[in-house]
Amino acid sequence: MIRDATVETDFLVIGAGIAGLSFALRAAKVGTVTVICKGKLMESNTSWAQGGISSVLSEELREAGDTIEKHIADTLDAGAGLCNEEAVRVLVKEGQATITDLIENGVDFDKEDGKYSLGKEGGHSERRILHAKDTTGREIASSLVAQAQNHESITLLEDHFAIDLITSSRLGVVTEDRVLGAYVFKNNTEKVITFRSDRIILATGGSGKAYLYTTNPDSATGDGVAMAWRAGAKIANMEFTQFHPTCFYNPAASGAEARSFLVSEAVRGEGGILVDADGNDFMKEYDERGSLAPRDIVARAIDQEIKKTGASCVYLDVTHKPKGFMKERFPFIYESLKQYGHDSEVAPIPVVPAAHYQCGGVQTDLYGKTIVRGLYAVGEVACTGFHGANRLASNSLLEANAIARRAFDEIMRLYPPGREESAVLDLPPWNYGDLTPPDELVNIYHNWDELRRTMWDYVSIVRSENRLKRAGVRLRNLRREVKDFYWGYRVNYDILELRNLVAVASLMIDCAQMRKESRGLHYMLEYPDSVDCLKKDTVLRRF
Repeated sequence: MIRDATVETDFLVIGAGIAGLSFALRAAKVGTVTVICKGKLMESNTSWAQGGISSVLSEELREAGDTIEKHIADTLDAGAGLCNEEAVRVLVKEGQATITDLIENGVDFDKEDGKYSLGKEGGHSERRILHAKDTTGREIASSLVAQAQNHESITLLEDHFAIDLITSSRLGVVTEDRVLGAYVFKNNTEKVITFRSDRIILATGGSGKAYLYTTNPDSATGDGVAMAWRAGAKIANMEFTQFHPTCFYNPAASGAEARSFLVSEAVRGEGGILVDADGNDFMKEYDERGSLAPRDIVARAIDQEIKKTGASCVYLDVTHKPKGFMKERFPFIYESLKQYGHDSEVAPIPVVPAAHYQCGGVQTDLYGKTIVRGLYAVGEVACTGFHGANRLASNSLLEANAIARRAFDEIMRLYPPGREESAVLDLPPWNYGDLTPPDELVNIYHNWDELRRTMWDYVSIVRSENRLKRAGVRLRNLRREVKDFYWGYRVNYDILELRNLVAVASLMIDCAQMRKESRGLHYMLEYPDSVDCLKKDTVLRRF
């Protein structure tokens, strides 16, 4: 393994979605910023987001009757009693500032008659979702990437995988634990680079790839949570994985990619109705809001309908909409479905739930600050308390941008560039195993598949004590095998991702076993009701 010389940077941002790039563009005004991305810049969770970003705009731009208090109430209701109300109030009130910031960075939201075209999604009482057709995330990501590429103080590094954080405790320093840098593996090379920085921002997204079927890109392997866990940060509420109710189901299509193609919640917001094979609107039996109920309710209802009827899927019906509606309002979804041989204007869309969003994560305050000094987490990787036990649709992009702005302000107050505490310490080289190339890569891929199937079968929409216990036993065995891979073989992306996924999946199971109730996205057969005394975060920390 080749070690490059240590690279110094004022700010090290790990992840290149809306959270990481929003922070980087601010930080670049006062210092050098390095943004590392383990894949390509446009492969983030942000880029894959279809629906939009929720915000109550200024009075002249918002829908008549909408208010900040209504958005707060909708968020708290969706969060099933576990939201941090202060976080909800602060971030919802910063909605207009978030939209203004994105527009100033070149994001072009849809307009109609000179005003922003606002959509409605499940759990929202009003139309308040700004969008760019059905590729809002791509519009945001491409605009921010373009701005970052043109900034002389920002270095963007694709194909660089953060292995681990370097902290003072790792070096045996007994003073307050603080972050000093990170070890980063450069793909398709033999190089591990040591980055030195007193200010590290985790913006790595979620962990959907822990499940067999997910709407997430391949990069969503929980890297930030795993690194923060190993570094001693607190991890909270990992039992709350949101399953998106409407992912295209087509068993004839090749591979899991086609079967996990997301059909945006905005389709239901514009009148799409969930029906069974006979065309019956079954959602009214589960919630008076029908197809526009919050995602946890809709996903469980679909899961129950499939189990009750033995069907492979349910259907999202938009055939009652005018001809050309889908092609005009949702061109990306419409054309993608056509490529898979389905015309949504002629036949209802077959759909099933799939893992979508990580509501828990690295526990932070409302400035993205963790308990490890100098380490911040922003976006889906973090748990601010904003989402509670179930994220309200289109609230994630709002949170990511708002916390990124607040994190920068807090870092400038506490750790402005120029006071480099890590400069006096020698950072040791990355410690690795025997560097023997994997002689049987098939074993790694087998473990990867076993992990995702175990999580899908035992730790998904409906859980039980017995299922969680079985999953825990399998994960313990996998952890031992992956540890052998990590220390015994020459490192590569597959080993690094599998190591992180095993850690994150274990945290999910541990949190789920601790919560003896059903709340939001966590539903237990033995404990079908919520319990007031358990209305608190599930927090884990490695010692």
